[in-house]
Amino acid sequence: MAHDMIIRGGTVIDGTGSAGRAADVAVDGDRITAVGDLSAETARAEVDATGLTVTPGFVDLHTHLDAQIGWDPLMTSSSWQGVTTALIGNCGVSFAPVTPQNRAYLAELMESVEDIPRGAILDGLPWDWHTYPEYLDSVQRMNPALNVVGLVGHCAVRYHAMGDRSMDEGAVATPDELALMRDIMAEAVAGGAVGFSTSRILLHTVPDGRKVPGTFAPVEEYVAMAEGMNRSGGGLFQAVMDFATKMDHEMDLLRTMAETAGDVLFSTGVGNGTGQGPVDFWGGHIDDMRRNHGRVTGVSQIRPSGTLMGLQQVPPVAGPRWKAVMKLPTLAMRLAALKDPATREGLVEEGKARGLWYDASLVHPLGDGDVPDYHMEGGKSVADLAAELGVSPVEVVIDRLIRSEGRELFNVWFFSRNMDAMPNFLNLDGVIPGLGDAGAHAGQICDADATTHYLSYWVRDRGTTSLENAVHKITQKSASVLGLVDRGTLAPGMHADINVFDAAGLDIAYPEYVNDFPHGSGRFRVNARGYAATIVNGRTVTENGRNTGERSGRVLREFSRG
Repeated sequence: MAHDMIIRGGTVIDGTGSAGRAADVAVDGDRITAVGDLSAETARAEVDATGLTVTPGFVDLHTHLDAQIGWDPLMTSSSWQGVTTALIGNCGVSFAPVTPQNRAYLAELMESVEDIPRGAILDGLPWDWHTYPEYLDSVQRMNPALNVVGLVGHCAVRYHAMGDRSMDEGAVATPDELALMRDIMAEAVAGGAVGFSTSRILLHTVPDGRKVPGTFAPVEEYVAMAEGMNRSGGGLFQAVMDFATKMDHEMDLLRTMAETAGDVLFSTGVGNGTGQGPVDFWGGHIDDMRRNHGRVTGVSQIRPSGTLMGLQQVPPVAGPRWKAVMKLPTLAMRLAALKDPATREGLVEEGKARGLWYDASLVHPLGDGDVPDYHMEGGKSVADLAAELGVSPVEVVIDRLIRSEGRELFNVWFFSRNMDAMPNFLNLDGVIPGLGDAGAHAGQICDADATTHYLSYWVRDRGTTSLENAVHKITQKSASVLGLVDRGTLAPGMHADINVFDAAGLDIAYPEYVNDFPHGSGRFRVNARGYAATIVNGRTVTENGRNTGERSGRVLREFSRG
């Protein structure tokens, strides 16, 4: 009897960390049914993987695709980067629980924290839910291309229970409010949520300037949320912590949640210093928490990030002359303005007087080739180039924009600048490379290509770890953080989430700015090269960098704890 699909002739890296081997992979329905020499067997569809690598689909542990699924169920750019399962609801923000009266607030909160336009959220989603399980039902009706795993946002739960005072520093939930939070979490986890998320960093605010709900919540509130999850079998605690101002307190909270919730996922990174300090510090703390408290995992950026500056969206200088140029409706018109001698003179004058919007020593040009140059090995900043050329930073930017016909972008290194530590940090046993923030800050960054950039740059080009170990981290290991026991490896009986790619030719593409959100709002998106196919639940959703139209993803609701 013929199989539904056979992937033939590839090198199978099965996600466990074991060495790659020549093998075929058979798929029937949504499951893998055989891995090995299948030369004597037939299939209704075949994928020629000769010379290619076959791996499990990638699991992205940090996305904000919650809103975008509503108008882009193909889930780009993630679906172009080998991702087959996306965790949404990170950083304390989600769209449930909600009442009709609270919808605008949750949309404004998401806009304030994650820079997703309020109008796009309100008009791009059906809002046909109240509880979190009902929200997951709605996401399934959106028919996503990728699998979706959902976290309940602390902001939504706290606001639902406490109202406006949920944002006040020092506000403590009453016993009745804590009981309601427990009940909400018990209901959510019973109905398919993987856990809950919180944000405690002071960077995250609501439109009126107050910190988001949960920023100052006491440990008792977190314990109550975990108790609610435990009533329904337990769940994952995801957190963005305020390590900058209260490290000891936040580390204690992580330990408490590891003991109470059992599974903790938190955002971490190499910081902006130099040397190997972050490797020793976080490696030691994560190992200690794993030995003595619970299952704790960090997720980290894989390159410096902050914002993409250029003629597309974020201008080089904050001033009226530059603002006037950016108001021109097309890139061609903006470029023409830069080429006009009188306009250029005014822009240079303004740039010299005000300086670049961002410190020029943090601004790194990406070049204008097909593959962006993220200066991972310490490329020259705009400040360096200006000093070499004897001109101002704004002149460097203008000249490069003109040479590239307005195409070049500049990456501003706000976060994760310690490139000394990055390779060893990403190799820590308790750290997963990722934190691409897919779906968030869409007009400012485009880090949804983290999986591809990790494999192409750190693994292939730099050789910092084996391809087998890297694939293990972003497949089986990431799936296990979520409690997914039937995804993340290539073995008979596992769900058929599969990538087929050219490891030698894998690369990220240059980010492009498009206006494809509701109401014409824009975003950066990024494709990749080298992916022959990405298969979700047995159906091919992308082929050679293009979506096939298949939307075979599912809302995943069953997780194994312990």
